Amino acid sequence: MRPEPAPARTESRTIRTEPSATRLRPSTTHTEPSITHPEPSITHPETRAARTGPGTPHAEPRPPRTDPVPPRTEPAPARPELVAAPPAVRRGPALAGRGPEQELLRRVLREARSGSGGTGTLLQGEAGIGKSALLDWAHAEARALGFTVLRAVGSEAEAGVTFGALHQLLWPLTDRMRALPEPQRRALAFALGEGAEPVRGGFLVGAAVLALLAGEARMRPVLVLVDDLQWVDSSSAAVFAFLQRRTGEIPLAFVSAGRPEGPAAEGRPGTVVNLSALDGEDARTLLRARHPHLAVTTADRILREAAGNPLALVELPVHLHPDQARGVMPLPTGFPLGGRLERLFAPRLDRLSGEAARVLLHAALGGTAATGAVPAWPAGLAPDRADEVFDEIEASGLARLEPDGRFTFRHPLVRGAVVARASGPERRAAHRALAAALPYDDPRRLGHEADATLLPDDELAARLQEAGRRLTLRGGDAEGALLLHRAAVLSTDAQARARRLTWAAAMAARGGRLPYAARLVEELRHAPVPADTAPLHAYAVVYVDQSHHVDFASSFTLLPQALDALSRTGAGSGPFDDLAEQVYFKLLLATVYTGDARGRDALRAHRQRVSPLADLCRRAWSDPARTAHGTGAELRTTARTMSQEQQAGAAWLLLWAATAVDMADASLRHRFLGQHAYATQGSIAKAGAHQDYLRGDWDRAGVCLREAEAADALGYHCNALLFRHYYAHYLAGRGDEEGLLAVERAIRPLAARARMTFVEDHLTHLRALAALAHGRDEEAYSALAGLTPPGVLPATLPWFHLPFFDFVDAALRTGRTAQARAHVAAGGAARMGEISPHHAFLLAAARALAAADEDADTLYEAAYAVPGAEQWTFELARLRLAHGTWLRDRRRPRAGEALERALETFRALGAGPWAERAERELRAARTRTEGPASLTAQELRIARLAADGLTNKEIGVRLSLSPRTVGGHLAKVFPKLGIPSRAALARALQTTGADR
Repeated sequence: MRPEPAPARTESRTIRTEPSATRLRPSTTHTEPSITHPEPSITHPETRAARTGPGTPHAEPRPPRTDPVPPRTEPAPARPELVAAPPAVRRGPALAGRGPEQELLRRVLREARSGSGGTGTLLQGEAGIGKSALLDWAHAEARALGFTVLRAVGSEAEAGVTFGALHQLLWPLTDRMRALPEPQRRALAFALGEGAEPVRGGFLVGAAVLALLAGEARMRPVLVLVDDLQWVDSSSAAVFAFLQRRTGEIPLAFVSAGRPEGPAAEGRPGTVVNLSALDGEDARTLLRARHPHLAVTTADRILREAAGNPLALVELPVHLHPDQARGVMPLPTGFPLGGRLERLFAPRLDRLSGEAARVLLHAALGGTAATGAVPAWPAGLAPDRADEVFDEIEASGLARLEPDGRFTFRHPLVRGAVVARASGPERRAAHRALAAALPYDDPRRLGHEADATLLPDDELAARLQEAGRRLTLRGGDAEGALLLHRAAVLSTDAQARARRLTWAAAMAARGGRLPYAARLVEELRHAPVPADTAPLHAYAVVYVDQSHHVDFASSFTLLPQALDALSRTGAGSGPFDDLAEQVYFKLLLATVYTGDARGRDALRAHRQRVSPLADLCRRAWSDPARTAHGTGAELRTTARTMSQEQQAGAAWLLLWAATAVDMADASLRHRFLGQHAYATQGSIAKAGAHQDYLRGDWDRAGVCLREAEAADALGYHCNALLFRHYYAHYLAGRGDEEGLLAVERAIRPLAARARMTFVEDHLTHLRALAALAHGRDEEAYSALAGLTPPGVLPATLPWFHLPFFDFVDAALRTGRTAQARAHVAAGGAARMGEISPHHAFLLAAARALAAADEDADTLYEAAYAVPGAEQWTFELARLRLAHGTWLRDRRRPRAGEALERALETFRALGAGPWAERAERELRAARTRTEGPASLTAQELRIARLAADGLTNKEIGVRLSLSPRTVGGHLAKVFPKLGIPSRAALARALQTTGADR
């Protein structure tokens, strides 16, 4: 049985109601469950009169429709059951042509129940393709399995309402917020407009939402459904993207739907399902099921016109005369299916009376009820006409009256068609009426007032600016930017306009709307910027240039000037009270990526004016061989003593300092997971990608490519470049030179244009690493010596430690023992081991490789004993391979053990060439021939190299022997193997099992 509506809280503001008797009844026309969309609704004036507040939703929908959207301003009543008992719930029927998609969603639900969920699923396709039908089906399927189902719907009218979609999603769980830790509870309440005390930037919202869902998931698995993702407000979209990253941690499934255009990619799902048109047979099945009485010729024509679009298949026959449907009358020459499916609804809209059209226009422009009740009953329309008007609308099939007294649109395209067909004066009049029904300082009222205004209005612009500032304090940077932009458009003063545009650009960039920020910055280029806004303007321009255009030139002209100005006037104000730190960080980024000396000079000049953490970050990156000593210990202390509010402001600095010394491990990254905005989450993901490579979690390599695609979709093209560069690390480690070359071709030209030596040098290092894997030691040494000459740790190579071990390995393989030992000595002189645990391990490993025979075994053991050595999986395996080979050459025990452990690791990593080398060494260590065929370890190694075609001189270089000594060994090998010359070596070694 459907539960009774929960009582609504009396609102503190005035809600206009219309006196009339309450009449609640369902619609009887045009119910098409497979394409019914859960549109937000408006409140029937009669129903509003019977209550003290807006309509209250039910926790579960009446099948086949989904939950009505709850009013944002309503309190949490006694929490209804979110899931009906599974035996009483009928699972959703099969959908025509969607068997594979339904099976995928079944698997998603199974994985969520077992606690092994992935990273979310996005159903993507054009309007009317059936996305909402699949969400409805998943909803019913999940309820049958005992899930808690939470659902939200994006709305064009409320894309600028901060956390509007999130409020829809969490409304059934609001009574659970009391169980959250106090900082999270305050942050979430304030973000949702229900708390009076601001929390810095709303940065704890992501963590609070995750904690809330985790609490629910302890009782039953949770399915989150988000429809029309392209219209979800930016703040909610960022939280949804954050949740999708965490679905594997709790029994949570996340499924969203959106159109290919627009910012739907902000959800950053792990799996994208592109829905295509139905094929001929499936399309015919759907058409016959919905319109069984169509004549064959009529059905064939509909199938051709609809081209497999489910919405068109259902809607096109509605426009036919009954005789046309039966094949008696000729069909029209053209159907109203063009570039926009809204045209399908145009004839029905044209037949509506003026009163009905005005009601629908108010509903279409008023947004969802989830963010506050918006009276949709137009002023001047008599309440006693309500029954007739709603009967007319329901009969049209464009919308329906729900039993709780609210209207839902037939499809989101109906909303678009209603707005598109209204004239400018009609839309402005509706906006004025909607604004009048809202509190004076409500951001939605201000938006309606702005939409109703044709001329500049300084008073309204000032109110929009203040509302934008308040949204920013709640973590709604992107939505605040929209209001500031509107304020700029309404400004009469040129300087006020420039200031507001500058604020809007900076807020849009920080809020993850980078293409929008780029448009605002471009608009700012055509007007002078006031001096008091110049530092923020520089920050906005550089943010866009670095992240969107992948251009660092402006960083070295604008940011030093901004730091100079801020040192005279103060750090910043309002949402950008830490502007000096942010400008300093942007300059540090540009300096690290390009190596530009201008940046290093400016950073040093201002190091006394920034926080200790900002200076620590500078020291970790600028010239670490000489400035980063003790960084690891300082980072641990800083992270341990920082409060959550301090973490919010210092996240990028702390993460970047930790990344410089390879200490951005999972425990540190988790401290910032509550910061849901893409700017922070992107930084966390980059740090995680590099750390996964270093720690041997190479099965996550594909995450880099998914993150790169998402970054590109959001306009963060620099992030996309860096994610692909991190992916190249995995390819190089595995010796996949073909894949490495493909990535290099894709990103090196862009890096070269941007003068990103950071990426170019990394690619050179990775090519050398791949060459080492395949035994091209001379090539590897030449490339590495170009980056870091023997005995030199360049200041321009802030990650000098990463190729340090590789250089020593390549130098020794090519017989350059002196150069290898000079490099080790340089590392020791620079106190490299005092920088971080990874630096310490790499120095110890290089020392072992380059040691004299009498010290080598001891130094190998010392390297294994470095605290945390086991976490550097790939490098530790290479160290064991070198140690095992050294032990085998000297016929010492434990060679097999070291080689076996190295082989096991290489196989687990998928590092094929390295595994083959370990296998060869292991087989050689196990070779035990007898009599005259018995070879010493050195003889066997020389024989194998000679069998591979190397000359005596080349073998001597490889093994640090003279050509004469090599010839002497071979002279002993031939009689032992019973062969006359080196031409027979390969076959003889194969016969004895010593070829590998």
